[in-house]
Amino acid sequence: MNEWAIASRAPAVLVTVAIAEGSVPREPGARMFVAATQVAGTIGGGHLELRAIETARAMLRNAPPRHVERFALGPSLGQCCGGVVHLAFELIEPAQAALLAERRGADSWRLAALDGAADSALFDGAGSQLHGAPAPVFARGRGTHVMQEQDGRRWLVAQVAAPRAHVMLFGAGHVGAAVVRAMAHLPCTVTWVDEREDMFPPRVPDNVCVEATDSPEDLVAGAPDGASYLVMTHSHALDQRLACAILARPAVGWFGLIGSHTKRKQFEHRLRERGVDAARIDAMACPIGLPGITSKEPAVIAASVSAQLLMQWEAASRAGAGAPPIRLVGSC
Repeated sequence: MNEWAIASRAPAVLVTVAIAEGSVPREPGARMFVAATQVAGTIGGGHLELRAIETARAMLRNAPPRHVERFALGPSLGQCCGGVVHLAFELIEPAQAALLAERRGADSWRLAALDGAADSALFDGAGSQLHGAPAPVFARGRGTHVMQEQDGRRWLVAQVAAPRAHVMLFGAGHVGAAVVRAMAHLPCTVTWVDEREDMFPPRVPDNVCVEATDSPEDLVAGAPDGASYLVMTHSHALDQRLACAILARPAVGWFGLIGSHTKRKQFEHRLRERGVDAARIDAMACPIGLPGITSKEPAVIAASVSAQLLMQWEAASRAGAGAPPIRLVGSC
């Protein structure tokens, strides 16, 4: 779900973790959208989230458009985390929400005044203003934080980051469809590729772009650097062509091929015959999924490989936190 679209269609309050002290459920920047009958996102659950939803819905009925509230999780809420969370509550402007919904594939920054008039502004990833009231200069290197002007006025500086992870998923069979469902709410974008246009469902998640093509392997060269590849087509011959194309290109983040240990041995032999570097072949994940999970049910495979990819992406993020956002590949 594109959560910003909620606030563009109906009155909604955005709840953001502005400051986190000690042991707390979520980090600064975690956010939740609260409308009259709908909640999207999370700030950590439990009593804190329940109180935040109650506060947000009171704002929707009749309350100031913006305020900050401090919650001591242990003493006041009985949560065992024991830290302190400062939550920013904002009645979101529909025009700004609509613009952020359109910009889901690009980095943005939001500034919201926490004192005085309910001013807000929207900036692109480079710091150029796109919408809203005049706002002070802010630091983009700190992530989400609260800044204070010389006159004491506070501003919430909130990063709205585009996904850094992208999956090239080849195959629209049962397992491919299960992977798409499993990744619908993960921090990634997916290009879903198959030769058979009638295999795709009429609707796909917001983070998925469908590509029906007679030459799936041609899309490999145009994929973003650092993309992850999942190959699970209906044809071993196509799987092999895709494997050759993937292993021949640089800047592959991760490559997983569905299949058994026997299939892996066969592919290793064929790939060596075609001159593919041994180290690249060794890095190919086949079978896919986490060790110890052996079920062949599509939903189980999808959950396992999604967890495997999350581990890969977190490791890559720690190694290079400044990676640019990855845009959807294809026509959608």
